[in-house]
Amino acid sequence: MKVLQNKISREDFNFLVTASFAAFITYLSMYAFRKPFTAATFDQLSLWGVNYKILLIISQLVGYTLSKYIGIKIIAELKQENRTKTLIYLMLFAWISLFLFAIIPYPFNFPFMFLNGLPLGMIWGVVFSYLEGRRFTELLGAVMASSFIVASGLVKGVGRFLIDQWAVSELWMPFFTGLIFLPALIFGAKLLHRLPPPGKEDIILRTERVPMNYTDRKLFFQRFMPGIIFSVLIYVGLTIFRDLRDNFAIEFWTGYGYSNTPALLIFSEIPIAIVVLIIIALMIFIKDNKYAFFINLTVNLFSGIFLLVITVLLMLNKFDPVYWMILAGFAMYLPYIIFHTVYFERWIAYFKIKSNIGFLMYISDAAGYLGSTLILLFKNFNPYQISWIDFFKISGLITSLLIIILSLLTFFYFKKQHLKFYNNVL
Repeated sequence: MKVLQNKISREDFNFLVTASFAAFITYLSMYAFRKPFTAATFDQLSLWGVNYKILLIISQLVGYTLSKYIGIKIIAELKQENRTKTLIYLMLFAWISLFLFAIIPYPFNFPFMFLNGLPLGMIWGVVFSYLEGRRFTELLGAVMASSFIVASGLVKGVGRFLIDQWAVSELWMPFFTGLIFLPALIFGAKLLHRLPPPGKEDIILRTERVPMNYTDRKLFFQRFMPGIIFSVLIYVGLTIFRDLRDNFAIEFWTGYGYSNTPALLIFSEIPIAIVVLIIIALMIFIKDNKYAFFINLTVNLFSGIFLLVITVLLMLNKFDPVYWMILAGFAMYLPYIIFHTVYFERWIAYFKIKSNIGFLMYISDAAGYLGSTLILLFKNFNPYQISWIDFFKISGLITSLLIIILSLLTFFYFKKQHLKFYNNVL
């Protein structure tokens, strides 16, 4: 039997550079079609008693959430030859929706934000399908995932710049931000299309990745149902906290009296991206899939503990808000990106089930974004009128406790599954 390579050849290095760059700029560019409108305030606008910015966020989020449910089938069944075409059509649909949002007058334009979100929820699955099932998936996924740590602040900073410096209206700003990033999106998609499929060594180490039909998905869910439920609930908490932090960062900084929000939006995310990228990328050196899988569960647990500690300190006014925003982002993004890049990847590789990450990821995303939508509705309609600063603190506290409890349950469940799997193998 051929001995598997431990060294990275020049060919491997060239592939890593090309694939990492392609995934990074493609997914970063997607954010330019999704997030810039949250850099606007839409002051004095409301509809049906709902703040207009919240209504727009909810509209897009409903479309994005519905996209995740659709993606459970479409992404799980996506064939290799259809990936690039699917990516182009989805992004074109999203950009046209932003154009219609700009030309249709208030208050009749908010449904186009729903249409904007409808295709964008499937972009992650399409892009990651080029990367999964490889020896270097952790590194590739970490680079791709770091793009959406940086991208949210970057595209909102560009959007805010267009409004403040170029006097672009809040309605047209999302469309023109997308236009600025369009060349990068096209270039990234072209590079992804040229990537070779996983080789023999990749398949041996990480299990072959194949489309999953309805029967495949049903059997997989039945096989791991408790583990899927626990994992999805952790992801729901992370998604809710992430969306609050992304969509209302301006309100958080403003509440603490910071005025230079474009710079804060961009530079508060850069340290997070660098550290998270390094941690996850190092996991490619863990060859044992079982060991890597349980390390991921342990990292999730300690991220929850870290978030709990710094949030309690902030609530006691013993922690600087700037440092809290950065470190809370780290404590949230590390497990969040682990789900996207390592957790499901090693899960499939360890139990050697021919499947794909898209199925598990889109179950998680569907539940996560539904949770975000419900929390936004609660924030708008609850009778207590909680400030955004207090809402951030409470959300951080609840998210941390959720991660800690569910990570422990998930760890013990998979320990039991490990024993069953080991006995079957023997």
